[in-house]
Amino acid sequence: SFIAPGQALFAANCSSCHGPEALGTVRAPNLQGLGAGTVDFWVSTGRMPLANSSVQATRKPPRFNRLQTLEIAAWVQSLTPGVGVQVPVVNTSQADLESGNTLFTLNCAACHTITGAGDALMDGAYAPSLHLATPTQIVEAIRSGPGNMPHFGAGDITNTEARDISAYVTGVIQHPANPGGVALGGIGPVGEGFVGLLVGVGALMLVCFWIGDRT
Repeated sequence: SFIAPGQALFAANCSSCHGPEALGTVRAPNLQGLGAGTVDFWVSTGRMPLANSSVQATRKPPRFNRLQTLEIAAWVQSLTPGVGVQVPVVNTSQADLESGNTLFTLNCAACHTITGAGDALMDGAYAPSLHLATPTQIVEAIRSGPGNMPHFGAGDITNTEARDISAYVTGVIQHPANPGGVALGGIGPVGEGFVGLLVGVGALMLVCFWIGDRT
């Protein structure tokens, strides 16, 4: 069973902030009712355990392996069975990348940017980069709304649409084709135009100086 070892891991690593029954304390919020998927997102991305509760949690190498993470999530879920966000099974093999692109642009790009690189928000907060996110973590974030991110229920973004977004992020965004040969940060035509102008004008200036020296 996952629950007994999960309780032991939670007691040793999480209860000092979230309380022995995950009901929260002045240092950290109540976890009951959030579901295994929410816990899985925070722990698998290394955002939890959090050393300093006064700053926004950042992605870092996770403290626990996959089995231990699922054990912790299973124990928290056992406190409120069937309630909250579940750990999704995401199969992107049949995903529609065009749909994923459209949905990402409409729902995610305003904060995470069109390249998924992340950006600053109000009051010192920021939308994190998506370049290391897994398909499961993306769907968990969509459903749970970590931090300042709004959560999207199945009535807002269906499971199929969430899968398409996940496939687009983990495919096109994380592994761009770059047919031009150089990604230039993937920031689009403005950056490409700037580099082209810089290189082009610079080359013309060198030619002009060379001609001037010869004459």
